[in-house]
Amino acid sequence: MNIVVSGSLAYDRIMVFPGYFADHILPEKIHVLNVCFQVNGMREEIGGTAGNIAYALKLMGQAPIISATIGRDYQQYFGWLGQKGISTEGIRVIEDEYTAGAFITTDQADNQITGFNPGAMKHSSCLGFDGLSGPDTLVIVAPGNLEDMLNYPRECRARGIRYIFDPGQSLPTWSPPDLLKAIDGSLLLISNDYELELIMSKTGSTRKQLLERTGAIVTTLGEQGSQVCTAAGETTIPTIEPRKVVDPTGAGDSYRGGLLTGLAQGLEITRCALMGSVCASFAVECYGTQAYAFTHDEFQERLNGSH
Repeated sequence: MNIVVSGSLAYDRIMVFPGYFADHILPEKIHVLNVCFQVNGMREEIGGTAGNIAYALKLMGQAPIISATIGRDYQQYFGWLGQKGISTEGIRVIEDEYTAGAFITTDQADNQITGFNPGAMKHSSCLGFDGLSGPDTLVIVAPGNLEDMLNYPRECRARGIRYIFDPGQSLPTWSPPDLLKAIDGSLLLISNDYELELIMSKTGSTRKQLLERTGAIVTTLGEQGSQVCTAAGETTIPTIEPRKVVDPTGAGDSYRGGLLTGLAQGLEITRCALMGSVCASFAVECYGTQAYAFTHDEFQERLNGSH
């Protein structure tokens, strides 16, 4: 089974300011804001939706195909993927751009100031569909280049390829007609609960009406677990207790890796969602979106203990 992960590749530069932003911003001068925050160093993490999901899939024993763009500073990311045995063949290098990146500064009150440069993500990954067979391919269209997110669902439908639509943080950029077109014919629509409300608000659709366009709706609920909604009804999927909670960032992408693995194996949707919960439970135990790891036996132990 070919599992194609369409989305983004990014570098996150994370900085901590050892004070409070509010102490250095004068409200009466906000219209001429000019401030500098000296930080205590910088930590760089690799991430992006495509990279994070592919990493989880590799841990699950799959061989994901990443369809994304990366900039001229690709060497570090490619080196990491090579160490993990993840193919870079489907990644398009944009030589005159930097890789997409977020520059995140957090103060002592957990307030954040973030600058995001889309960089190479402004360009299409140019996924070659001619080499993909409908019955043997599963695609997830995750947040990344908007042109790809618009076009790839249409290509999948035309070729009989099953696909998961995962609009995530790209939702504010979508028009209602384009959003509904992308959902139409999908194997499932996945989002968190806030994003689902936004989808329904933007399109004027109820959950029941959305289910007329997609096979299932999977909604992640953070520490409350997740929910699978089909024409047959709703099922709540519990969270799996981690050893400790260190950083929830990237847990959603990890969940998708477990979910996709179950789908590729032909399992029932609620079982797939439970596998997603197990995978996410490992992700929250570490800083960074691609820093966790588990063995097959460790995964099965948590999966079996969920009953």
